[in-house]
Amino acid sequence: MSVLRLSFFLAALLLAGCASEMSVSPGPEVAAVPGGAPLPASIPAQDLVGRWGLAAYHKDEDRSRTAAAARGQCRQPYSISRGPRGGIIMHLADQSQPTELVLKGGADGKNYIGPAEEPVPGQRDREIVSFDGRVLVTRFVDPEVSGRYGNSVYVRCGATAPAAKGTKKG
Repeated sequence: MSVLRLSFFLAALLLAGCASEMSVSPGPEVAAVPGGAPLPASIPAQDLVGRWGLAAYHKDEDRSRTAAAARGQCRQPYSISRGPRGGIIMHLADQSQPTELVLKGGADGKNYIGPAEEPVPGQRDREIVSFDGRVLVTRFVDPEVSGRYGNSVYVRCGATAPAAKGTKKG
């Protein structure tokens, strides 16, 4: 019976040794994105420069009504201007002063607007939900901030919109 115990003990050691030699690592077909480095956005910054009517919604069924309300805000438009380093000047959440932000592409195929020094998507970024040249819909990445602000709808004021080539998704 002691030979049987010794056999089980040796088998357990052998299995433990095999398990410790095994490592699970992705094969070469799984490419890692280096540290959230931004990719080029599919929307050029100059496409967002202009004057915009702005409104927000929390429920998807309110989107079209909110877009109409945003058009009405062109009397007091929100201005997005070009930044000195090629980005765009917009406000971050809870900030009274606008700052230069950049458009960034994510490994997830989405576009984001946020500080250049943050990974993609960064906690202070906005995801571009949709953009067709005339209507821009964004939402903040941070769930707490997004819960307070909802989805922002920007409707271009005037007729200076770039020609839309169809709806560009975020």
